[in-house]
Amino acid sequence: MEKSPYLLQHKDNPVDWYPWSGEAFNKALAEDKPIFLSIGYSTCHWCHVMAHESFEDQRIAELLKEFVCIKVDREERPDIDSVYMSVCQALTGSGGWPLTVFMTPEQKPFFAGTYFPKKNRYGQIGLTELLLEITKLWNTQREELLKSGDKIVSFIQKERSSPDGKPDKALLRQGYRFFKNSFDEKWGGFARAPKFPTPHNLMFLMRIYELERKPEALQMVRTTLDAMASGGIFDHIGGGFSRYSTDEKWLVPHFEKMLYDNALLMLAYLEAFQLTGEESYVDTVRKTADFILRELTDKDGGFYCGQDADSDGVEGKYYVFTPDEVVNVLGEESGREFCEIYNITNEGNFEGKSIPNLIGKLGKGWKHKDARLIKLIEYRKRRAGLHLDNKILLSWNAWMIMAMVRAGSILNDGVYLDAAKKAHGFIKTHMTDEKNRLYLRFCDGEAAHRGQLDDYAVYALSLTELYRVTQDIEYLKEAMLRTEQMMELFEDKKRGGYYITSHDAESLIARPKETYDGAIPSGNSVAAMALENLARLTGKQRLIEAADRQQRFIAGEISEYPGGHAFALMAMANALYPKKELLYTGSSVPNEIIDHIRSHPAHDLSILYKSAENEEELSKLAPFTKDYPISEHTVWYLCENGACHAPVMDFSELEL
Repeated sequence: MEKSPYLLQHKDNPVDWYPWSGEAFNKALAEDKPIFLSIGYSTCHWCHVMAHESFEDQRIAELLKEFVCIKVDREERPDIDSVYMSVCQALTGSGGWPLTVFMTPEQKPFFAGTYFPKKNRYGQIGLTELLLEITKLWNTQREELLKSGDKIVSFIQKERSSPDGKPDKALLRQGYRFFKNSFDEKWGGFARAPKFPTPHNLMFLMRIYELERKPEALQMVRTTLDAMASGGIFDHIGGGFSRYSTDEKWLVPHFEKMLYDNALLMLAYLEAFQLTGEESYVDTVRKTADFILRELTDKDGGFYCGQDADSDGVEGKYYVFTPDEVVNVLGEESGREFCEIYNITNEGNFEGKSIPNLIGKLGKGWKHKDARLIKLIEYRKRRAGLHLDNKILLSWNAWMIMAMVRAGSILNDGVYLDAAKKAHGFIKTHMTDEKNRLYLRFCDGEAAHRGQLDDYAVYALSLTELYRVTQDIEYLKEAMLRTEQMMELFEDKKRGGYYITSHDAESLIARPKETYDGAIPSGNSVAAMALENLARLTGKQRLIEAADRQQRFIAGEISEYPGGHAFALMAMANALYPKKELLYTGSSVPNEIIDHIRSHPAHDLSILYKSAENEEELSKLAPFTKDYPISEHTVWYLCENGACHAPVMDFSELEL
């Protein structure tokens, strides 16, 4: 029995669906049928539309009997999705979900697209007509389809050799100019509608602000963060951000909420708070973190994937209000006040109802844990439900661990740090196999699918963040393990970079290697960051060389379009700009270093703690620390760009 919520949504279809399996491909071979492959995810609005229009339709089900039909959850199998999305993009110039692919029993695709209406509409071929045409071609012109499949496979299997690039500050400046030239000065963001938050673009700009002394970079960040936090893309009642905005001013979102978006946005708002001291960013982070803990957290500590945009088949129904509803819940005085502040009107701003927003009123909203907001949260839950995708994906959990760690540190709130530690414990207990390798997902009591590049890379990064904040050497030890596994399992020793899948994973028609930092930073970008950070922390030559290889690979890959690789540029900045290493010895972690981590982004500073208790373990992880003596009092050792300063006992004497 499959566990994927997406696959289970289709279990009652009249279509005879198979999961991606040998059984399905053997059936196609035995019955001499082509494959109909449909890829999506459980909170995908257009996946629902196509399901209701077509996959619940008896006529379509009859036509699909000429095929072996396979359903894939893209979140459970990002490798399959990556391979066939590249096919769709090569054939059509675009992609998206639902992804629809026709292929041979040998997995060779010969036609691909995304959403198809049930019948021909507005010049777009309908699924009915498409199925009839493919069936006809399979029976009468199969050789042409097979040749087409061979050509497509040959094209996507062709591994181009990336130029061995040279990390250069010029690439960062090119990336900055890209964002500056595409910036919307009024509403923030870097494109016309639809607008996606893409928080790592903002984090890159904050890095440029710090490194290159460009106040315009920080202003772009502030304009964007302010506009998003005031718009309807942010849930002003329950907290958390929706997937994207359909308009330029962030008012009308596509209402699905995803774990990774909210994790990355928390990181962006937290860093902006450190740089600006803007208290409204704290409120946004707290509301978002509390939403995650309230609605997307498993009782054992893992974080769920997300919530659907639809309620009772209607997009956004859960989130919109009329003035009368608000007054009925809050009473006349508070209800009218809420409607005034949050632009709830009789006319509405979305299909006759209103999406709460603070456009033009930022800073006037009700604060974190306001009792009146809690009443509205409870009312929404009674009024309509939201589908929950309760898969626990390791890489997405690692992003949220990072966000919760930083929220706990920067906001001095143990609840968030405890949530991060509990999620880490969940991964160790439930998503690690007997050989100490990682699983990709956990759902309904079952861990499944071998971990892929993102799982190891993002998890390693989250472990170094846990170490940075807690100074607990066990996190550093595990970060080293996962990084070494990443290098062993995924690195392309010939051409550079890292594949999505491990060398012993199931063979597909291609082995993808991704570098584009889209909705989530790519595994290769995160690998570059993880390697760079750990090399600096430990001083191990093997890691230094691996980090250098990855930096050169990244530089070659992104040279034509730096703006599409913001996270890779941040990793490159770590290698190119001045850096500091701080080691301190003593019997406990002093408040001074905790306060420094809390108040400074400190991307240029790596921190190691040596004590009598961790001395042996630390000397294995970072051999250079053997020569540092441990005394009763705290002693600080600061090195900068290859030169070490004299040790000091007073933290305030350090030039950090």
